[in-house]
Amino acid sequence: MMWLLLTAAILTELSATLCLRLASQGKSIWYIAVGAGYLLAFTLLSLTLDQGMNLGVAYGTWAAAGVALTAIASRILFKEHLTPVMIAGLGLIIAGVLLIELGAAH
Repeated sequence: MMWLLLTAAILTELSATLCLRLASQGKSIWYIAVGAGYLLAFTLLSLTLDQGMNLGVAYGTWAAAGVALTAIASRILFKEHLTPVMIAGLGLIIAGVLLIELGAAH
């Protein structure tokens, strides 16, 4: 259940961040979705912690997945640049989270 809650927190945070991009382009109605999305994302992250997941694992996974998915989604939706160096950086972020997860398992 905790991984399902964490996945929902990640996807909610991703949606809120994408709405923030829309709001910053002069469509201020999107700020409602931004606020609601971030509130829900933090609530889901808190529920994940209540289920027993370690803070370092939960937050690391949440933050890293958010960064990676936001970069990919902004490339697709907003035609923003995603250079090879940026892709390598995303790979390093993912590797770091995997190492934290492996370390927490011991």
